[in-house]
Amino acid sequence: MTVGSGANGQLVVVPDPLGTASGRGAHLHPTTACYELAVRRKAFGRALRIQGGAVPGRLESAAVGDYVAGRETEQTEDREEGWSSSS
Repeated sequence: MTVGSGANGQLVVVPDPLGTASGRGAHLHPTTACYELAVRRKAFGRALRIQGGAVPGRLESAAVGDYVAGRETEQTEDREEGWSSSS
């Protein structure tokens, strides 16, 4: 996950599955449970070293939630078809 700028100029957390984006990154298990826990604990701001006062409102991370949910759906479909997951 990395921090980027959204369409309205607000800071957003975005998925970086290849780890190639510039800037500070953070790791997250690709499960909905881990994502929800990180949101509840406000862990993205700490892990990415975003000062609380510098970000009006909250740090937007919906793109990460969508990415994680999509990965879980793909893995579930693969298992139903008889494919195994290596991760």
